[in-house]
Formats: sequence, structure tokens, C-alpha cells
Amino acid sequence: MPDLSKVPVTIVTGFLGAGKTTLISHLIRNANGRRLAVVVNEFGTLGIDGDIFKGCAIPDCPAENVIELANGCICCTVADDFIPTVEALLALDPRPDHILIETSGLALPKPLLKAFDWPAIRSRITVDGVIALADAEAVAAGRFAPDVAALDAQRAADPSVDHETPLSEVFEDQLACADLVLLTKVDLAGPEGVAKARAVIAAESARPLPVIDLTDGIIDPGVILGLNAAAEDDIASRPSHHDGEDDHEHDDFDSVVVELGEIADPADLTAKIEALARSADILRVKGYAAVTGKPMRLLVQAVGARVRTQYDRPWRADEPRRTQLVVIAEHDRIDEARIKAALNG
Repeated sequence: MPDLSKVPVTIVTGFLGAGKTTLISHLIRNANGRRLAVVVNEFGTLGIDGDIFKGCAIPDCPAENVIELANGCICCTVADDFIPTVEALLALDPRPDHILIETSGLALPKPLLKAFDWPAIRSRITVDGVIALADAEAVAAGRFAPDVAALDAQRAADPSVDHETPLSEVFEDQLACADLVLLTKVDLAGPEGVAKARAVIAAESARPLPVIDLTDGIIDPGVILGLNAAAEDDIASRPSHHDGEDDHEHDDFDSVVVELGEIADPADLTAKIEALARSADILRVKGYAAVTGKPMRLLVQAVGARVRTQYDRPWRADEPRRTQLVVIAEHDRIDEARIKAALNG
């Protein structure tokens, strides 16, 4: 007989570099018998995270259970991309026990949540929970949350000017839609930074939310899978800056893909990314590098000027050894010629 139970879906949201990929990789490796499937949505044309997930595939989450949607925000392409993708996963044999969706760091979770009411899928899946990841160090530094007092003072002086940044709106919308917040990179923030980040999250959240500290994506899967939130039935209590709008734009952000060929020194590449981030307000850099004389591919992940690199796997015989990086920033800060010159220089 067919299984008529709904497949639970966990939406993992959070700003660029908050640790979503690290968390999902941990969940894949610790599935504990659950048959998992993963949908990963990238911002920009160069897909990175799907390849990472396929690289840690196990019998409980084989490579064919990982689907990547690149070059399009999942919350803006529901009919064309998301619904067919979910239908394809539900048609797998065996059917997944749980689906994980990693949204782009720029995606608004509420439009995606609304998609679960589409007739084609609403009787077959349910939103087990929306998990928002927040970078403790970044939040403590006030990068994504406005100074409310200063904002009110500026608006009083000039009511025609909206001083909220696109980044703060994305951050607040992600919190507003969440059932649970994972505060990541607490080791980098320290106790004072963690306390400050928690205060910011409490102030910006539309309703009280549980907040759990997280380091390196390590958490008992039972803590975040099986929340039974049925979030698609609770949309009204999850406000958004874009409520009442028929559509929304991502013109606030843009990306550039840079190809460099092989590099000689990873430390030199790291220094160039750090300098570029500081001088051009770059939000995120991620990709792979081919290092001369090294058989392993170098994974590059940067949040602002904080750069991490590691060798993740050997280069395959059928793929070219080259360096590809996707650079993401607010639209007005993207200068393709400047970015390429800085990384090639």
C-alpha cells in the first residue's frame, strides 16, 4: 500500500556564511538510519554546496538524493523549480524520510513557506520546522541589526529616508519565520559576544524563540529534526517586511564568478580575498582553488574578511584543474573589473 503520511521538511535559513552547509553536512553524516534528501539553493551561477553534500553522501543520503537549484532564488522560482524538485524527491524509491532545504543566504523564507500550500504537494509534505542560523560574531558586531535608537532619531530628522539596510531586512525576516535559532561560531564570538548576539536576536525577533549555541555544525539531529511545527499552518504569526507584496526583488545583491587557473600559494589568495572584502564591502566569497603541485582541491569559504580554506577531495581525472570563486556583495558594490583585478593581481 502507498505511504500516505506526510514527509517532514526542515528549512534551513540564515545569512551568508552562517554555517548552513556545515550543519547539513553534519546531519547527513549522522542520519542514524533516516533516509534524507537535500535541496540546496545557491545564489549565483557557480554551485558549491551541492557538490559538498554529494561528497559526504552515505547510504541514508545517496548522491541522487541531493538536488541543487543554482542561479535563482528558490522563493522566487516556486512553480518552475521548487515544486518539480519536491515531486521528484517524493517519487524516489525508497521515499525520503526527511527532506532538508538549504536556502540561499539571501532568500526570504516566508514565500518558500507559502509554497507548501500548493495543491500538488500540500497533502504529501509538511514543514517540520524552520531553522535560522545566525553568526554570533557578526550579529554581536551589529552588522545585520540596526541601532533602533539611532534609526528612530534619523527618521525623526528626515522622515522621507528609510535607513534600514537590505541586510537587516533579510536577517529580520529569517528570524521572524523561524521556529528555532542556532547561534553559530560561538567560539569566535566569546562569552561577551554570544550574550550580545542573543540580546540582538531577542530584540529583533517577532516572538520568543529558543536559541541554541553551535560550534562547527555539531548538534544532535534529534534536537532540530522532529519539531512537528507544521509551519505552513502558522504563516500568519511569521511577519515579513514584504507582507502584502505580490513579489520581491533580489536586485539589492549581485554576484561575480572569477576564474584564476591554478594558484601557487593559498596564503596569497587568502590575503587577496581579505583585502578585497575590506576595500569593497564584499559579503561572501566561496569556491574552489587548484594549487600547483597539490592533488587535492582547495575549498575556499569567506565571510567578509574572515577566510577559511581546507583541502576537501582529490581532483577527478575528468575535471579541469582550475580556480573558480563566486563573489557576492550588495548590488552597488559589485565592480566586476575591480574584483577580478584584485584577485588576479
